[in-house]
Amino acid sequence: MTSTDQLHPDIAAALREIPGGVVIDSHHAEWPELGMTMDVPSGTERAVGSCADGNVCAFSGSSLSGTRVSFSTCGTYSPGITVRSIADARSSGYVQARSSSGSVLATAIATSWANVSGTVATLNCVP
Repeated sequence: MTSTDQLHPDIAAALREIPGGVVIDSHHAEWPELGMTMDVPSGTERAVGSCADGNVCAFSGSSLSGTRVSFSTCGTYSPGITVRSIADARSSGYVQARSSSGSVLATAIATSWANVSGTVATLNCVP
């Protein structure tokens, strides 16, 4: 359990104001009887849309929508879906959507995303 002086100020204030709160960690608390949770970003998260921190993702829809495929290690992958957008939720590097001839269709640098046009054969993650 985190001591109250290590809590994010927003969490500490909410715990004082709303009875029944339970500390999860310094940036998260919940009030089970209310069905309420509070999550304060720690500043280290790099999630991009629904692409989790540390992953590269491909989406079947534009603007990070539709079916998502995620990879937690860097490499060259066949996405297995029609790709219309890509995301890189890492702190460095980039991911590229490439055609079967190797042409770059879209690039997403760390902590960003890009829409893709064309037929994606591979996702190439560069550390």
